[in-house]
Parts: sequence; structure tokens; C-alpha cells
Amino acid sequence: MYDLVIVGAGPAGMTAAIYGVRANLSVLLLDRLAPGGQVINTKEVENYPGVGKIEGAELAMQMFAHTQELGVELDYRTVTKIEYDGKVKRIYSEEDDTVIEALTVIIATGTRPRTLNIPGEDEFKGASISWCAICDGAKYRGRDVVVIGGGNSAVDEGTYLASIANSLTIVTDFDLTADPVSSEYLRSLDNVTVYPYKRVLEFVSAEGRLAGVRFCDKDTGENEMVVNCDGVFEYIGAIPSTEFLQGTDFIESHGYIETDSHMRTAQKGIFGAGDCVSKHLRQIVTATSDGAIAAQEAAAYIKALRREKH
Repeated sequence: MYDLVIVGAGPAGMTAAIYGVRANLSVLLLDRLAPGGQVINTKEVENYPGVGKIEGAELAMQMFAHTQELGVELDYRTVTKIEYDGKVKRIYSEEDDTVIEALTVIIATGTRPRTLNIPGEDEFKGASISWCAICDGAKYRGRDVVVIGGGNSAVDEGTYLASIANSLTIVTDFDLTADPVSSEYLRSLDNVTVYPYKRVLEFVSAEGRLAGVRFCDKDTGENEMVVNCDGVFEYIGAIPSTEFLQGTDFIESHGYIETDSHMRTAQKGIFGAGDCVSKHLRQIVTATSDGAIAAQEAAAYIKALRREKH
């Protein structure tokens, strides 16, 4: 029996673990992958206060090292279900039949990249189509690359790719919607071309390899064209990793967790934190804030439970 089980070891989950241990709770941190979440896939982070410019993977490892300095227990598990029919919560995973029990649970499972589901995507994903410039960008040095999307991730990762690629083409269904300074800098680069208000139709194949991206005007479907390329990076949004919570009463229609300002869900003792929560801004700094609040609220909830016993 743990005081607190945290599902997800990204910035929100790791911060919650740090605050939980410092509140004298017994804490278990669960994740199916390496700690860090989507931060690991970010080339550079420049807006985390007090740190300055840092590689995302390095920042994630610093956070994880902090949890280990405090003795946080970590287990690699893929959570499939959480039962909460009473004060004790039960966490199930696909690895084995072990049932983990806890008084409180913080769900901080984050999001994963959205896909286009168009011809050619399944054929080339994981090879010529990627969602991680820091992981796969180096192999396109001196080659031609397309980035699909116009938000913060697209612009930030596009700026990195433009520094190593021969050419970078941005294809987006709106315009560049990242912060104006970053967007204008990317537009100013000589090897960057932006096609706004376009709809991607197909990843073109030639002799079994990716040859280009076919797209048209978003609204009319006219003016089809193909941009030749060697690789594609997709940044078109995210899907909350909350499938294991379907059927609960604190998931909204898009799959995000609904919480109040104290990170409490509709179920007592269950909290949400980070990018999987319904919120306006999804950044590392807001994830860590969520994690701190959720852990403090979990500690207060457990304290109240213990007062009831006496």
C-alpha cells in the first residue's frame, strides 16, 4: 500500500514525486518508457526558468536524478486500469497480475503525437517519417526535409532542421502559430519555404522510398503540388495518453482529464497533472506546476484521511 502512486514520469510526474516524498509520503512512480516524457524528444529548451538553453533530454535526466536523490521508487509498467470503488485505489498493468494499491493517484501520462492517416504514412513512418527531430534529424544533413505543422513544436524543431538540411519546407493548414519571434526567424532563413493554408494529401513513393509530399489548398482542394523531399517530420498536435481511463467520469470528450484548480478530479483521491489535463497552455513549466499542486493536494487528502481514523 502506497500513499501516492504517480502514473507517468514526465516533468509533471517527476515533480509530483519530489513534492510527495518531501511531504513524507510513500511514493511509487510508474512509466512504461524512460523518464522524461516528450521532453526527451525536444532538441533544445530555452524557456524553463533559471536553466537557460538546455537539451530536452539533459533537462529530463536532471529531473530524474533529483527524484533518485530523494529515493523515489520507479517501476516500468504499462497501466491498463485504475479502480476506485473506495478509499483504496487499485492500479493494474499489462506486465503481470500484480495489483498496486494506493490511497491517492496522480495521473500524469502526457500526450503522444497525432498522425495524418493518409496514403503513404504507414509505409514510411519510423523510417522517412518521424515525429522527433532530435532523434532522427541528423540523418538528413545536407538533404531536403518537409515539416508538417505550424505550432511551437513545428517551428522550434524546424529551426533546428533548417540548420542542418539543404532545404526545409513547412506545410501547414493555417499559418505559423508559434511565438512571433521564433516564427519570423524561421521565415527569414534562406533555405526555408512556408506553404500556409494547405492540406496534405499523400506521401509520394518512388521505387519504394519516400519521394515527396503532395498537398493542395485547404479550403478549395485546388492547386495541387508535390514538394520533393528525403524526410518528413509531423507536428500536428497531440492525443492524450488516457485510453486506460475511458469510462471514468473525469475524462472529457477529447480524452483529456478534467480537474479543478487544485488538480482534483471528480473522484476523491485521484488527481491529474501535466499535458494530459484539459488546460490552455501545455509547457514544461506548467506541467511542473501541476505536479507540485497535485502532490500537495494528495498530501492534504491523506492527512484528512488519517484524522478521520483518530
